[in-house]
Amino acid sequence: MMDLVHSDRNETQIQIRFVTKQERYAVPNYPLSIHSSIVASELNNIINELLKESNDIQDEVEFDFLVYSQFLRTSLAEHIADRGIFTEEVIEVEHVEKHPLPEPKDCLIHDDWVSAVAVCGKWILTGTYDNKLHIWTSKGKHRLVIPGHASPVKAVAWISLDNDKASFVSASMDQTCMIWSWDIIKNSVECVHVCKGHKRSVEAVSVNYNKTLMATGAWDNMLFVWSTSTQEEDDSGESAPKKARLEYASKTKAPKCAMKGHKQAISGIVWSDKTEIITSSWDHTIKIWDSELGGIKHEIHGDKCFFDIDYSPLSRAAITGSADQHVRLYDPRSAEGTILKAKFTSHTQWVASVRWSTVNENHFISGGYDNVVKFWDTRSPKAPLFDLMGHEDKVLSCDWSNPELITSGGADNTLRIFKSKHEAS
Repeated sequence: MMDLVHSDRNETQIQIRFVTKQERYAVPNYPLSIHSSIVASELNNIINELLKESNDIQDEVEFDFLVYSQFLRTSLAEHIADRGIFTEEVIEVEHVEKHPLPEPKDCLIHDDWVSAVAVCGKWILTGTYDNKLHIWTSKGKHRLVIPGHASPVKAVAWISLDNDKASFVSASMDQTCMIWSWDIIKNSVECVHVCKGHKRSVEAVSVNYNKTLMATGAWDNMLFVWSTSTQEEDDSGESAPKKARLEYASKTKAPKCAMKGHKQAISGIVWSDKTEIITSSWDHTIKIWDSELGGIKHEIHGDKCFFDIDYSPLSRAAITGSADQHVRLYDPRSAEGTILKAKFTSHTQWVASVRWSTVNENHFISGGYDNVVKFWDTRSPKAPLFDLMGHEDKVLSCDWSNPELITSGGADNTLRIFKSKHEAS
C-alpha cells in the first residue's frame, strides 16, 4: 500500500483507489492512503506523478475527480460527509480529463434584443425584438435579414436543411408562426405559410425528430400541433392538387390539433419522442402530452414560474429554467421516488433559457437575467464548470445544437458565439 500522507498533517487517513474510463490515463489501482482534507488540486498532483511513472505522459494534464457520482469541489472529507456516507472501505475516485474552457469566438451585433436563436450545421438563425429574422454563417458572416412579422420574434427552429434549400419556422408576439423556405444558392427566402390559431403571443416552438410536425405554445395557454409541410395538405395529410397550391399562396395554415391544460402562458416546448411533448409554463407546472391522443399524460408541479425546458434523448432527462434562479433536472418517466433529481444553483436572477449538449449526456448550458451563460455538468450541481461571460444585459436565448458552437442572444443586442471542444461523455 502506498502512503501519501504529508508529514505536517495529522488528519484522519482515508484509503482511495484511482479509476478512469479514459484508458490513456489509467494508473495502477492499488489502494493509496491519503489525508481526508485533501482537495482536487492535490489529487491532480498525485495523478500526474503516477502518470509520469507508469505511462510516459510527461505533460501536466488537468483532471476532475468523481467521488460517489459527483465532482469533488470541497475537501474529500466534506464531500463524503455531505452525502452522509461513513465507510472504512477503499473509496473509488474516478479521474476524468477536465473539459477545456469554451473560447469566445464571435459577437454578432443586431439592431434590437436577440430573443431567439437556432443553429443547424454552419447556419445560425436569430430572431429579434424589431420583428426580424437573420441568417448568419457560423463564421459570423451576415447572409440575410428577413422582415415579415408584425411584432417581436420569440422563438425560431430549423425544419430542414440540405446543400441548396432549407426551411425554418419563426414564432412571434403577433400571434402567428411563419414557415419559411430559403433558397441557399440564390439566397432568397419566402414565407410559404402563416400559421394562425393562437390568440396571444406565441412564446415557444419545437419541431419533432422526423421534422414532420411542430408544436407551439403561447400566452393563450394553448398547445398547438401543426404540419411542417411547405405544401398545402388536405385533411388527410395528402398534398393538395397543384392548382389549389397556387391559390394557397395567400392562405393560412390551421393547427392539426389544439390541446388545453395549462392555466398560464406556455414558456417552453420540447418533443421527447415521436408522439410525446413536454411543456413548461408560468403556471408552475411541467406537462407531458400525448400528441396523438391530444391530452395530458402526466404533470410535474414546481414552486415558481418555469421559463424554459429542454429534453435530452441521451440522459432521458429534462432541465428547466425558473424564476427562483435555479435550474432543475427531472426524470419525467420516474415511476418511483422523486421526479426531481437535482437542483443547480449559481445564477443570481431568472433563468431564461436552458439547452442540453447533443453529444454528452452530462453537459448543458443555461442563460440568465444576470447576463451570464453557465456551462454545467450534471455531476456538479453546486457549481458550473464555466461561466461564459460577455453579455452586458440579460441573456434571453441560447442554443447548443451544433456541438462545437455555444450561442446566446441577449438584451444587449448581441449574439455571442463560444467554441466548445466536444467529446462524448
